[in-house]
Amino acid sequence: MKLLSVLLLSLFISTSALAQEEEVSMVSTKRLTLFTAIKIAQATIAECTGRGIQIGVTVVDREGNVQVALRDTIAAHITVPISERKAFTAANFNIATSALDDRADSPVGRLPIILMAAGGLPIQVGGSLVGAVGVSGAPSGVTDEECAQAGIDAVLDDLEMAM
Repeated sequence: MKLLSVLLLSLFISTSALAQEEEVSMVSTKRLTLFTAIKIAQATIAECTGRGIQIGVTVVDREGNVQVALRDTIAAHITVPISERKAFTAANFNIATSALDDRADSPVGRLPIILMAAGGLPIQVGGSLVGAVGVSGAPSGVTDEECAQAGIDAVLDDLEMAM
């Protein structure tokens, strides 16, 4: 009987503490500023333009919401929605979309918003996901991804210092 009383009291205290914690808890997240997202997009386009390639680029926040979408002067119209899907996928899986190729023909891979093709990269700062970049328009997804990496690299040191 004594053991049962101790167990019930422990359960009550644990449940009360958990309920109090849930009532007053908050979660803080780091976010890219608009200026930073624009700088990433511009540096991405500059890298591909330097290679003679016209692209569309999208920078999304950690949830996959668009912050910036740019299309180079003569890049095809379709590059923007494709880059958005790549960025959304990279943010939601927190992995380069090139690493997801083998899952593209799965139920998740066939969702309309998901695009598991090379060209999307997560933006990680201090081990935390803060956004993603998607690129479309280069002759290969590998080149899309290289341009996206150049965009991230243009701000990464500043982002690391801000953490």
